[in-house]
Amino acid sequence: MFRRIVREVYGEDYVKRFWQRIDIVGDIAVLRVPFGVSVEELRPIAERLLERLGYLRSVWAAASPVEGDFRLRRLVHLAGERRSVTVYREHGCVFEVDISRVYVSPRLSFEHARIAGLVRDGEVLINMYAGAGLFSIITARRRSVRVYSIDLNRDAYSYMVRNVLLNKVEGRVIPMLGDSSVIVPELLHGVADRILMPLPEKALEHLPAAMAGLREGRGLIHLYLHVPVKPGMDPRMEAARIVEERLRELGVKRYHLLGARKVRGVGPRRVQVVVDVHVDASGSSAGR
Repeated sequence: MFRRIVREVYGEDYVKRFWQRIDIVGDIAVLRVPFGVSVEELRPIAERLLERLGYLRSVWAAASPVEGDFRLRRLVHLAGERRSVTVYREHGCVFEVDISRVYVSPRLSFEHARIAGLVRDGEVLINMYAGAGLFSIITARRRSVRVYSIDLNRDAYSYMVRNVLLNKVEGRVIPMLGDSSVIVPELLHGVADRILMPLPEKALEHLPAAMAGLREGRGLIHLYLHVPVKPGMDPRMEAARIVEERLRELGVKRYHLLGARKVRGVGPRRVQVVVDVHVDASGSSAGR
């Protein structure tokens, strides 16, 4: 539908420039501005989207890249209701979010389900950058687990608390407000079987804090990284190499890379990759 609308408004030459540059969050559409296109040029497309897609109520332009510790964009209203709060549904769960205050990406939907499918009943998890709680709540709805769900953004924390209640996972998802690199070593030392690190800008830096949260120094960590794409390079192998290098820097001699997966493109010649690794920080023998 989006391809057809772009073709109708601007012609075939624009289709590739706009393709995969729209996110639908609840009843709000967010258009990422292609290079060389002004925000004003998006208004005819926004109006057409509202006409064609009856469930949409508001259209915004993402006028900047994701920025800062809270991973937010500068948004410009294009058409429809001047409202950034919506209800977003994914994998049988419901999430109230404000797209101007909390990072939400429907492009992570498969990854949310993948992680929930890997988790076993009885596990204790730490989600170090939980946002509005999507990873945490989807996992807790599918498995009998406890998730310590941390975020530094006060708005994200508030929505996470609401979403825990909306999805009836009280006691299974424990919202926590603050810096996970401090909270995990100080308050959650040695409690977790599995740790999620879905903030590429901080995952490598905060890896020591994550390992402090593992039960007896052993467990699974899911690290999300941004990797540049170069000719002839497999970004998955590059991400695995980067994680191995960081583990060696930290003196971890026993670990096993379970796999690396390309999650999505995040910009020109850059992709997001998740590396799943089992670490044993208490081990002393060399090798993987």
